[in-house]
Amino acid sequence: MIYEEIPIGDALLRTYVLSNYNEIDAERRRAFILICPGGAYRFCSNREAEAVAIRFNSLGYNCGVLFYSTNHDEYNAGNVYSTLFPKPQDELSEAVAYIRANSNALNTNPDKIAVMGFSAGGHLAASLGVMWRHYGERSKPNALVLCYPVITSGLLAHVESIRRLVGTNEALLEKVSLEKQVSKDTPPTFIWTTRTDQSVPYENSVMFVQALERNNVPVRFKLYEEGGHGLSLGTQEVYDASLASVKAVQDWPEQADSFLTMVFGSKY
Repeated sequence: MIYEEIPIGDALLRTYVLSNYNEIDAERRRAFILICPGGAYRFCSNREAEAVAIRFNSLGYNCGVLFYSTNHDEYNAGNVYSTLFPKPQDELSEAVAYIRANSNALNTNPDKIAVMGFSAGGHLAASLGVMWRHYGERSKPNALVLCYPVITSGLLAHVESIRRLVGTNEALLEKVSLEKQVSKDTPPTFIWTTRTDQSVPYENSVMFVQALERNNVPVRFKLYEEGGHGLSLGTQEVYDASLASVKAVQDWPEQADSFLTMVFGSKY
């Protein structure tokens, strides 16, 4: 395992890269999944970090977790925050570029880099998916995996996430409403959420799926009928041991793996 902590500006990239072995394949170059935890752009949730990386290691992927910059302003009734955008987006673009530039040292195929995000981290991942041309090919994800993502800044927005991102800059609301920014150049995308999510309405995902379909971008959407927000793997590993796991969603890593294998052709 190559475990490193790499500063990316004010962010931190933590790698979980599988080792190669002569008796298996000394030159193996795996697909890489870069994980953006959720946390409403207020913090980066550990529930959606290391445990997810290790789960996808077990499926044959190299992984990294990006602990990106967040907005720690105190909550107030008027939702008045300082403007964070585009700092996390810039950090994510640099992290993808770093992985691509150092792909040999990271035992990684530079053409098989997926960005995965949860909740507000899903908004961050999708932001790069629709805005990568601003940063150039070096920062382009080859695929997206979005887990109960924040997408819209409209009527069904997760208000805290959007406000912590744009602050008082109302002019940014259109730009960060990502269903409006999808183009034919958006990477193939796997999305999952639950119909009963009370924090980020499932329609956020539906809006993004519909925009992808209108642009003929490959997409696979899994809507689970039960489960709340922030489920991560849906196992007791990511919850207090006294809480029940949510078995209904526990197959999503395999579903994402199937989609990524189709998109990449193989993991190696």
